[in-house]
Amino acid sequence: MSNIPSNLKYTAEHEWVIKESDDVIRVGISDFAQSELGDIVYVEVETVGDHIEKDEIFGAVEAVKTTSDLFMPMSGEVIEFNPTLDESEGDDPAIINEDPYEKGWIIKIKISDPSQWDELLDAEAYGELIG
Repeated sequence: MSNIPSNLKYTAEHEWVIKESDDVIRVGISDFAQSELGDIVYVEVETVGDHIEKDEIFGAVEAVKTTSDLFMPMSGEVIEFNPTLDESEGDDPAIINEDPYEKGWIIKIKISDPSQWDELLDAEAYGELIG
């Protein structure tokens, strides 16, 4: 059974979202997604500073089993990549497997269309989606 915190919003592509302020959100992948991927070995995000539209790819997660694209939950500018995930800094991207909702967040976005918040799934709808 996946952990689906009720204080977060979700996408059908298995990203989670939380508001840090009125115009900044933090994004990661859900517990379900990390368990399906398996041991995460690399996170690629080369879009910091770029404005990306909702549902476009902002990066990728590489696991032992597969690689999966990461999709923007809301349109906006990628303003930060979690330094804990940066292997070149000696850190460990596998923190996503251990703590996907806190230490394992992936990016922060300065959103450009706050109305897109209402299009995200709540915990109950996401739970139904993943069964």
